[in-house]
Amino acid sequence: MPELPEVETTRRGIEPFLAGHRIEGVAVRDARLRWPVRADLATFLTGRPVEAVERRAKYLLLCLDGGDRVLIHLGMSGSLRLDDPSNPPRKHDHVEWRLDNGRVLRLHDPRRFGAVLTDRVDAPHERLERLGPEPLGPSFDGDHLASRLAGRRVAIKQAIMNADIVVGVGNIYASEALFLAGIHPMTPAGRLDHDECHALAAAIRQVLTAAIEQGGTTLRDFLAPSGNPGYFRQTLTVYERTGQPCRRCGTPIERVVLGQRSTWFCPGCQAAETRRR
Repeated sequence: MPELPEVETTRRGIEPFLAGHRIEGVAVRDARLRWPVRADLATFLTGRPVEAVERRAKYLLLCLDGGDRVLIHLGMSGSLRLDDPSNPPRKHDHVEWRLDNGRVLRLHDPRRFGAVLTDRVDAPHERLERLGPEPLGPSFDGDHLASRLAGRRVAIKQAIMNADIVVGVGNIYASEALFLAGIHPMTPAGRLDHDECHALAAAIRQVLTAAIEQGGTTLRDFLAPSGNPGYFRQTLTVYERTGQPCRRCGTPIERVVLGQRSTWFCPGCQAAETRRR
């Protein structure tokens, strides 16, 4: 699933081609996404200028004139690709936006778990209203993390993947941040002390920033709008490295399942004693 760095990479890739340009037409080839695409999307968008391309959590926001927005979610396997309109759409290119600069933006989504929704800046969609702070924004730090984790018995790995606490920390980056902070993923969230919360918040920022700088992580399907893969996979420390030596201490990486998600950690650098306190 594309996570925050992949979505931010996509935003940066499409922004120069959309911001300041007008939507000349919209084609909906399959409206059966995670939520049905509104029937009048083409009428609603045709002729509208895109004023900015923003991101909230894993949602891309095409900001239009008059305060309207288009919310795009890539789901499990979705991607956005800028293309020449003379190239025929591929199978699973479900929605496309034709722009006044001669380019076309196509949403490719084989599993159809993505979404194309609309809302207004002054009346945000319900899926945005419940979200926690951005991990790279000013409102996320160790103090915020400490206040939200207090008293929680859930494993810290699951806690930081909860979008009510902080958005955009998916499975890959949660595992990597916990390794960087030296915290065992099964540690009860409420047992982290003040220093550990600050270390973890800093690690989340560091890991996500590095991933964005390297264009995200390509594991299976993800490609940037340019068609390039993300290179962060080459620097992963624990994720999907079962049995391989830790890059820091040489201890074999282990895998456990938390909340039905695979989780990787180094038993040397992320001591289990932290979990048993």
